[in-house]
Amino acid sequence: MPTLHRHEEEKYFVNAEGRKESVPSIHDPPSKELSVVVPSYNEEDRLPLMMDEALDYLEKRQKRDASFTYEVIVVNDGSKDQTEKVAMKYSKKYGSDKVRVLSLVKNRGKGGAVRMGVFSSRGRKILMADADGATKFADIEKVEEGNVSLNNNSLVCIPLQNQMAISCGSRAHLEKDSIAKRSYFRTLLMYGFHFLVWFLCVKEIRDTQCGFKLLTREAALRTFSTLHIERWAFDVELLYIAQCLRIPIAEVAVNWTEIEGSKLVPFWSWLQMGRDLLFIRLRYMTGAWQIE
Repeated sequence: MPTLHRHEEEKYFVNAEGRKESVPSIHDPPSKELSVVVPSYNEEDRLPLMMDEALDYLEKRQKRDASFTYEVIVVNDGSKDQTEKVAMKYSKKYGSDKVRVLSLVKNRGKGGAVRMGVFSSRGRKILMADADGATKFADIEKVEEGNVSLNNNSLVCIPLQNQMAISCGSRAHLEKDSIAKRSYFRTLLMYGFHFLVWFLCVKEIRDTQCGFKLLTREAALRTFSTLHIERWAFDVELLYIAQCLRIPIAEVAVNWTEIEGSKLVPFWSWLQMGRDLLFIRLRYMTGAWQIE
């Protein structure tokens, strides 16, 4: 089983008044309806658009429904630019109860950053959302409906906070259009990766890599407690663990637009992900990695 190591500086966040506060724990009872975890590495240019859209939606939803509470956790993944400064502006504007900035001492990778944010969250539901804003934030209602349908289909009546469900945003319906815009080489890499995911790890989900996923708190605790991969392929391990634990998973079509500035390097990132897929399969098969 993996251990979650926090440096001393990662055990607190700085609030809007500049004071240090200890980070909460996912093991605590939820105190918010929704936590939004935004992994951010060198995102000073793209983060503002995403945050503006997300907070505009969340504030309007809160005005419509006074019982709806939320927090946005921006995980600054060892950025070398002004990502932390940009994120802190939103914390000062909306207050640190709504926007929190968790800064990591060094870059852990997207999976590592999401994991740190999830384990510092207070929400009954936890949404992973990319800093580039490629998915329309209002589509959260679609993935919420996916979770609700999973819970409604459950044959076992259990308390809501203990229910486990994962709803994945999906771009699979846009695949034909995206292929027309990609080079032959990138299309070949994409098909190769999809085949490895299907063959080695996850057979039921067509798009494992969309960074827009909603988990119930219990599902997040169970899956992220077991997660080892900290780079790009962490989504695949997350869903592999969920399948092994028989956590219900829904795949929901969302609106998606490709945003310039991706950190994914076409050949080397795909190569690294392919290697990680083999590690996932082999290490769980041999018992080197355990699912609790």
